[in-house]
Amino acid sequence: MSDIHLTYINGRDIAKLAMTDQEILDAVEQGLLAQGNNQTVIEPRVHLIPDPAFNGHFNVLRGYVAPLGLAGVKIVGDYVDNYKLGLPSEMAMLNLFDPRTGMPVAMIDATFITDARTGAVTALGARHLARRNSKVLGHIGARGTSYWNVRLLDSIFDFDEIRVHSRRPESRDAFAARLEKDLGKRIIVTQDWESCVRGADIVVEASRLDKPTPLLKTEWIKPGAFVVPYGTMSAVELSLTDIMSKLVVDDWTQCKGGMFGSLRAHVEVGKLSEQTLHAELGEIVAGRKPGRQSDDETNLFWHRGLSLSDIALGHAIMKKAERMGVGQRLVYA
Repeated sequence: MSDIHLTYINGRDIAKLAMTDQEILDAVEQGLLAQGNNQTVIEPRVHLIPDPAFNGHFNVLRGYVAPLGLAGVKIVGDYVDNYKLGLPSEMAMLNLFDPRTGMPVAMIDATFITDARTGAVTALGARHLARRNSKVLGHIGARGTSYWNVRLLDSIFDFDEIRVHSRRPESRDAFAARLEKDLGKRIIVTQDWESCVRGADIVVEASRLDKPTPLLKTEWIKPGAFVVPYGTMSAVELSLTDIMSKLVVDDWTQCKGGMFGSLRAHVEVGKLSEQTLHAELGEIVAGRKPGRQSDDETNLFWHRGLSLSDIALGHAIMKKAERMGVGQRLVYA
């Protein structure tokens, strides 16, 4: 038997690739298109909580994207207190496999992938569900995915005003400084949720709560706005879905079950169900269902995180690494 090899791409390698905003959006959109065309398999994520005292858990995401010829498994740790140790709250590893033989293809540091693909899904949701002339963004949260939410949304909408807020002053100030440097725009740091959210055209809630707490009030949402709540613990009121014209998710099977998620309570009481759900985002990307149809719509998009997006962006990174001669070829067996 000949040697079996796999490609290893670490975080430093990914930094060398300097993935552009458009490359990220295009890759993730490819995964959503495949999903919308029924060319994927998604297994709902599962969780591992080693010990509640650690204040963290692992998410395990699994999927298959037929047009890319890849299956994948990503394991990502989600540890709220890591900032106290000078560590990112989310660190991840993506393993890609040949779905025909089960042989490993690549092992990739997926911390960047997790952050960037989350921002890309937020931005692509907004492309289809927000007003095209949206000019004010209100963003709650300053974790790794938050940066890519703002950066990729701004690449589409070129906002006139970007407001940010997070629980810790040092985190929101550093977040704003990084965005100002990279986007070349003034970022407004707010001292509370209301001044961040009220009147914004696009609202993203990416908070880090220890337990469900309704800090985002429905009355603050501007008619015609686009709202993206995706915190692990819910920060929204039950009434939020009542004002929405369209409710869209990334994957209904995944959203309707599990212990975590910003709209878990809405599913449990029937406010979000197969009857009230408008579409999965992939169906809209594939043209099977409409996105925003008028400026009067107030729309919501809840994404829990798709293995397909990890695989699609991992594929794009792997191909660019091949072209640039980046990464290591390892002997597996």
